[in-house]
Amino acid sequence: MKEQRTANGRGRHHAFNIPDGTLLRDKMLTPHLLALACTSAAQQLERQRDLHPGVFVGDLPLQDLPEEGAGAEAVLNLFVERYAEQISNSAGPRYFGFVTGGSTPASVIGDWMVSTLDQNPFGSTDSIAPQIERQAIHYLKQLLNIDEAYFGSFVTGATMSNFVGIATARQWIGEQRGHDYSIEGITGAEPIQVLSGSAHSSIYKVLSMAGIGRNAVVKIKNLPGREAMDVADLERHLQRANGPVIVSASAGTVNTVDFDDLEAIGRLKKRYKFWMHVDGAFGGFAGCSPRYAHLTRGINYADSITVDAHKWLNVPYDSAMHFTRHQAQQGKVFQNQAAYLGGDQLSPDFLHYTPENSRRFRALPAWFTLLAYGRSGHAEIVERNCALASLLGEYIERSRHFRLLAPVRMNVVCFTLKGQATQAAVHELMNAVRDDGRAYFSPTVFEGIPALRAAVSNWQTEEKDIQIAFEALEELAARSSVAL
Repeated sequence: MKEQRTANGRGRHHAFNIPDGTLLRDKMLTPHLLALACTSAAQQLERQRDLHPGVFVGDLPLQDLPEEGAGAEAVLNLFVERYAEQISNSAGPRYFGFVTGGSTPASVIGDWMVSTLDQNPFGSTDSIAPQIERQAIHYLKQLLNIDEAYFGSFVTGATMSNFVGIATARQWIGEQRGHDYSIEGITGAEPIQVLSGSAHSSIYKVLSMAGIGRNAVVKIKNLPGREAMDVADLERHLQRANGPVIVSASAGTVNTVDFDDLEAIGRLKKRYKFWMHVDGAFGGFAGCSPRYAHLTRGINYADSITVDAHKWLNVPYDSAMHFTRHQAQQGKVFQNQAAYLGGDQLSPDFLHYTPENSRRFRALPAWFTLLAYGRSGHAEIVERNCALASLLGEYIERSRHFRLLAPVRMNVVCFTLKGQATQAAVHELMNAVRDDGRAYFSPTVFEGIPALRAAVSNWQTEEKDIQIAFEALEELAARSSVAL
């Protein structure tokens, strides 16, 4: 940068050499660079059946930032040659860890367009992007049998969706007590109770984030051998509650895909004052399947609902939805007041209803895949995944090395080793399977027993993938130090 005199000599201005030579060259080569990236991505997709689902990588030595840039093509080559082989193939058909979906072809195309268009769909004055988000939300309500009356929006994931629901519930409880917590805060306020049987770990995280506190959770008894609340015990707690509370219900627990009786819980709202939050991060997709829709019966009693898109909708990370019957209270919590933004809590702009002011156009991949494959296509993914999980469960039941810990209700198989199922033994086997490269499972503990979980959530998974994964389990269990 250098200083130059202005034309009249009375002042100075700065002459900037923009853009940088490397950046300008990349701009001119953008079509070529995108073609290279497309070729690299296509090669990665073609190899998904051969790549290891999980990869252990130790800490890499940190390198100094170069003074001069190498250009986009050189960096792409560096990534492909040095790092691509060490990326988890979590989008592949034999990654059964956590609850991880892949990305349908249509959603990948939509996601590429998101990066190209680089939209911030917070408002409605300069782009059609927010209208596409509203349309995608409308499609999802139809897909999942959620009433049209719900206000919906996209957020980053189930944790943030749960946060929106719990923070709005906090505001609602404050109003029942004659306070506006969005303005006054909750310091010194009467504690808020959260009743739940098998709350996901993110609920505890969210309670910490919302200032309610992890200790707010009051554990409701579960039904024998289940992760579902005993509704009679829930009612006993509601009878004893001093004022309004939050009930956090599960629509698909992580270990066993168990469902609380949403209809029975919802009917209790006629006699007791509580906010009903439903965490349906992946189990909410039961609603799109004629075979499993009964599990979400009663979901429309909910005051707030969480559903993840990067799980069973099979769109790229990160993407989830939040639905609420209380748009006004949600607006009070998340409104963003500034002269340059305009509007208030009644504004239709999404920035007034979600935690982020700057929002990725994550609705677009969902819009692409919903239109591309429709209701029947997404129902088929759910039902096929569930059938394959049942098949793996049958293999486990016949195995001399493993035993099921719970019935296979939908798409998750929870199992452990016969004999000494110690945490060390389970982790040893999990790591051995990962390093073998044929499958990936994640560890858990169910009813005090260390275990493995297989969550079948990928649109590409087929019967042969289940057979390959089970063969790996059997072979490695037989060879390991934990074998019978």
